[in-house]
Amino acid sequence: MTGLKLHLGCGPKHIPGFFHIDALDGDHVDHVGPVDRLDTFEDESVSLIYASHLLEHFGRREYMDVLREWYRVIEPGGVLRLGVPDFAACAKLYTEGKLDSIEQIRGLICGGQKDEYDYHKMIFDRQSLHDALIEVGFSSTRLWDWRDTEHADLDDFTQAYIPHMAKDTGTLMSLNLEAVK
Repeated sequence: MTGLKLHLGCGPKHIPGFFHIDALDGDHVDHVGPVDRLDTFEDESVSLIYASHLLEHFGRREYMDVLREWYRVIEPGGVLRLGVPDFAACAKLYTEGKLDSIEQIRGLICGGQKDEYDYHKMIFDRQSLHDALIEVGFSSTRLWDWRDTEHADLDDFTQAYIPHMAKDTGTLMSLNLEAVK
């Protein structure tokens, strides 16, 4: 294993030991550029890609190409660690009337819409994301728990709960799925 770890779409979040790529500049961003074209990385040169609430920003005719590009740079045995809004969790809380208002899930479905990149174009549930990852070539997928990662202290959207911050009693709103090459 190369040990090279990428944090794609990192925004303001920094993980020590990772190479940070984002479309917007920041003090900790190692490379400003697109996360869907990793031209500076050779085939099978990365051991781990972490992308928290990023894949849903690509449209239904784009996201498979993005997954193929990420697959290209991951070495055999390497991992793609994804977090995406969990559409099934959103729909369940909504249909069961367990929300104070639709505002609690609007950002998960539509994005925060704070800048030109912060719009969601795709939804996923576990089966659809699993199927896409297997189609791209990954050998297996598994759920992952944010508590068991080297970035557990990074409060990002993979730790999104309703009610907000109720990490012990709330509903996890992030579908956290890893794919192994």
